[in-house]
Amino acid sequence: MKLLHVSLLVLGMSIAGQGFAATAQQEKMKTCNAEATGQSLKGDARKAFMSTCLKKSPPTQQEKMKTCNADASGQSLKGDARKAFMSDCLKKK
Repeated sequence: MKLLHVSLLVLGMSIAGQGFAATAQQEKMKTCNAEATGQSLKGDARKAFMSTCLKKSPPTQQEKMKTCNADASGQSLKGDARKAFMSDCLKKK
């Protein structure tokens, strides 16, 4: 049943994304799905693999914001200096 959900999710994502450029998450899902298929994983083993594989994605914007905010606070930055630091930090990470 879980395999059916994953298959339907992948199918739905491919149909919905045909007219649009694939997002990073869609590309990651596609890559992880191909790797799981290549390893002939089924059932719980496939589910565990997909979960681990998808968690290896780059940090989200929210995670970047938390890290940059903590760094700026650690440096006691205020005003324009903080804005400039946050802008540069979010572009780098």
